[in-house]
Amino acid sequence: MPIDLYYFRFSGPSRAILMTVRQLNLNVNLKHVDLTEGEQNKPEFLKINPGHEVPVIIDNGFTLCESRAIMQYLCNAYASDSALYPTEPKARALVDRWLYFDNMLYTGINSLLRTKSIYGLQVPEETHNNYKKNLKLIDQLIGDKPYLTGNGLTLADLTLLATTANIEWYEDFDFNEYPNYRDWSSRLKSALPYYEEINGITKEDRD
Repeated sequence: MPIDLYYFRFSGPSRAILMTVRQLNLNVNLKHVDLTEGEQNKPEFLKINPGHEVPVIIDNGFTLCESRAIMQYLCNAYASDSALYPTEPKARALVDRWLYFDNMLYTGINSLLRTKSIYGLQVPEETHNNYKKNLKLIDQLIGDKPYLTGNGLTLADLTLLATTANIEWYEDFDFNEYPNYRDWSSRLKSALPYYEEINGITKEDRD
């Protein structure tokens, strides 16, 4: 049976799962949960995830939330030999490090976007500066590598790409200040055949 995937199209974590599914060529049953309409608070969804958040998967009776755990599970369960989540301890540790870093980054970006897009408030300068500081760190960590952990695409690339896409929708940053990040992001957007389908959301869509 296909995996049930509960997601919201504007959610970075949801889009990271969608890209993982496409990369692994998995059969999933998509179930859109519109957070703007409060569908995450409906009793039927709360039975699935009392934390009223997406994404969530149900795989043959097994329910799992938290996007990065889902990505790891999908690789372990359906593509254990995939380079997307390598099994060699040091290589996997590098991927895991980025997954943890991305979780921290997403929390800050989500707060920034909620401040601006939902509450209509100006984002504090300190928040902007903190995001720029993280971009500078990402830029340094990428260096001249084609992918975050080296020469191959991993879960780290997919989750960070989905997270940073959010900020590009709402903020006019000069990414030329971060050439390694800019080149990494541009390269993946061009290389992944499903990128635009999953992440190509316009201002009109958001409004």
